[in-house]
Amino acid sequence: MARPDDEQDGPKARPSERTSTLPVKPAGRVRLKLWVLSGPDAGKGYPLPVGTYQLGKSADCDIVLDDTTVSRHHVRLEVTEERVVATDLGSYNGSFCEGLRFTELEVRPGAVLTLGATRLKVMPEDTRERSLLLSSKDRFGALVGTSRRMREVFTFLERMAPGDADVLIQGETGTGKELCAEGLHQQGSRAKHPFVVVDLAGIAPTLIESELFGHVKGAFTGAHGDRAGAFERAQGGTVFLDEVGELPLELQPRLLRVLERREVKRLGGNDYRKLDVRVVSATHVDLEAAVRAEKFRRDLFHRLAVLRVVLPPLRERPEDIPLLIDTVLVRLGKPPGALSDQTRALLLQYPWPGNVRELRNVVDRVVNLGEESLPDIDPGVPRRAASRAGGELDLARPFKEAKEQLVEGFERDYLMSLLKRCEGRFNRAAREAGIDRVYLRKLMRKHGLELSDGKPSPDDEDAG
Repeated sequence: MARPDDEQDGPKARPSERTSTLPVKPAGRVRLKLWVLSGPDAGKGYPLPVGTYQLGKSADCDIVLDDTTVSRHHVRLEVTEERVVATDLGSYNGSFCEGLRFTELEVRPGAVLTLGATRLKVMPEDTRERSLLLSSKDRFGALVGTSRRMREVFTFLERMAPGDADVLIQGETGTGKELCAEGLHQQGSRAKHPFVVVDLAGIAPTLIESELFGHVKGAFTGAHGDRAGAFERAQGGTVFLDEVGELPLELQPRLLRVLERREVKRLGGNDYRKLDVRVVSATHVDLEAAVRAEKFRRDLFHRLAVLRVVLPPLRERPEDIPLLIDTVLVRLGKPPGALSDQTRALLLQYPWPGNVRELRNVVDRVVNLGEESLPDIDPGVPRRAASRAGGELDLARPFKEAKEQLVEGFERDYLMSLLKRCEGRFNRAAREAGIDRVYLRKLMRKHGLELSDGKPSPDDEDAG
């Protein structure tokens, strides 16, 4: 079993097991190192002298990766004086390089390999610090973290903030994309000017055009006066387009024109108005996949992503959880001792599918309701769903009845957890669940999760 280079000189070397037919492209006698960028082993580095190394989660691998999504024997690296060749060993989840799956390929210095949830990078030993600079700070705006992943993100953000180039922020729901956008605005040259947020997923499709670009009196039924859109209101400052992947395809050409010409015409108007704004966008959607599926314009994607940053999910940086907990407690005006060591240990073990937002809500709940509320935070235990549907699941009942009992219990538990996580915001709940709003309303009514006026949580106030 290999250990990081601060424990030994490197993984054990074995004679090459086969002769590669790939063309030789000399790289010189450069000492190489394998760095773990993400996953449970993030931050570790392994020297790669000439030899052959197996990577996987099995204890007999040369480099052992503590990642449940990695196969026991996942990939083999063959290191020679001239090159590094990676060969997939029939792994279950596959091996990828720069997003493309491979069976065998030559790994050039700087290329990123992805095995399960683990990302690896082969680099010359003496260039690691120059190529992956780490910020000396543990926060950027309201984002906090001391992990390697977050400090690399902070480095990028610190470089992006002073400029005017448009930025695309990608990441799962709850990773802090709006906080990231606010930080870019506050630490840039436009900090004294407006920061205008537009949640494209929380606005009715028929109103998006007016919200973005404004309208003149009489432009449509209900337009009783002129109204400036988000771009005009943000003049001199920053427009934050949250969930830009939800923008209807028919409106994308108009947004593209605004971005390219920096001028806007109100709905129903005739005159163009010059804009001086920075545009920061965010999405949890894979926009590259949306482009390939022709659901998002390629030219708009490239215009939005002049600069791009990806926020890592909390499960890939668990070492940040203690700092995040303390940060939430400070914002709540509570001392660090407000949570016991036992509770902190439980929070460290939870996978946090809702990311930092879920952690914040759970800490808030425990502080206000007591630590006895902690066991109810995990919606992933099937027996709880069954018990809430009317007692423990009765396996002696007919199959159809038992199945209905289990499904109904799961639906109710899932909806209750979803609405708590989304703070009662209906559109956001539908978005996070990945289901149609009409169907979500139907499920809520089915399980009696309606407000006193007989309507689900209001969707017209979901501002992000």
